[in-house]
Amino acid sequence: MQLRYQYRVYPTPGQQNKLAQAFGCARVVFNEAIAAREAARRGGLPYPTDAELSRALTAAKRTPERAWLTAVSAVVLQQSLADANTAYRNFFASLSGQRKGRRVGPPRFRSRRDNRQSIRFTRNAHFAVTAGRKLRLPKIGEVKVAWSRELPSEPSSVAVVKDAAGRYFASFVVDTCDEPLPELDTEIGIDLGLTTFAVCSDGTILASPKFFRRAERQLRKAQQNLSRKQKGSRNRAKARLRVARAHTKVADARRDWAHKESTRIIRENQAVFVEDLCVTGLARTRLAKSVHDAGWGIFTRMLEDKAVRYGRHFSKVDRWFPSSQLCSVCGRVDGKKPLSVREWTCLCGAVHDRDLNAAVNILAAGRAERRNACGETVSLPA
Repeated sequence: MQLRYQYRVYPTPGQQNKLAQAFGCARVVFNEAIAAREAARRGGLPYPTDAELSRALTAAKRTPERAWLTAVSAVVLQQSLADANTAYRNFFASLSGQRKGRRVGPPRFRSRRDNRQSIRFTRNAHFAVTAGRKLRLPKIGEVKVAWSRELPSEPSSVAVVKDAAGRYFASFVVDTCDEPLPELDTEIGIDLGLTTFAVCSDGTILASPKFFRRAERQLRKAQQNLSRKQKGSRNRAKARLRVARAHTKVADARRDWAHKESTRIIRENQAVFVEDLCVTGLARTRLAKSVHDAGWGIFTRMLEDKAVRYGRHFSKVDRWFPSSQLCSVCGRVDGKKPLSVREWTCLCGAVHDRDLNAAVNILAAGRAERRNACGETVSLPA
């Protein structure tokens, strides 16, 4: 399997100028590829092929108007063309229903004002990690890298990314083997929520860290300071960076917490079951800010990816499964309940904590679905 290993890099001012030039050249090539296809569509002509666009790029570099494209690595420009081609393939696959997930729109032009810029080098570019532990990039130089861990194998490509906060990262793609953990006999169901981030079927409660809510006052003041600055001024650029850094700090803390908790859950359980929540729909309600702050999507994606890597089972229970309405003791469906009801009593006499009962039901439904998928006849306990 392929994994990404990301490290912070610290280019010198001169290298930052060269990276900015590479970002701009890659953006121009991407936009011209999109423009060529759009012109063909409007004229009723067939889309130019990847090979035709590549030949057009080579010819453009020989003209005086585009001679400055030769200042950056040719691999960077070819990879930008490949990104445009991939964007169109994803768009057409989404239209035909071959691509799973949400509908993908047509590719859009990239702007120089985008807060995130990136370029990619493949092995053809002959990038390398030097003996001095620096990253050598063609036509850029040797860039200092903060190595937080060793690369497990030789990278097949590296992307240099500049984020909204002005930080630079090197993202390596490496081929690794699965690392199955010793098998366990423990399985767990997880009910995600807002009051508490998650309640597990074994009674474990994960308190909601609420990173955005805790930093909301600081973020509000930074945004107010930005809104008072004159557009186009240097002070506004500095204020925008302060806002971006504040948001980056929140996002990094949320991602780090999700990594630690998902790793712990995967290591301690052979099978993990969660409810398939419609995060996009919930993000349109009055709870939108809390839903985004919770980060359910990134947490479940990490659980799924790590389950594959470490030989665990992960699955999602149908979002229409009445986990909060079903009595985990007698199996009776007690009907919908408002979110204010945190505890309820079934007619059988069982007193349920709303979240814990839902987690137990998710575990039972996940087990039933898993065994049924293996060819066994299993039904939920009545």
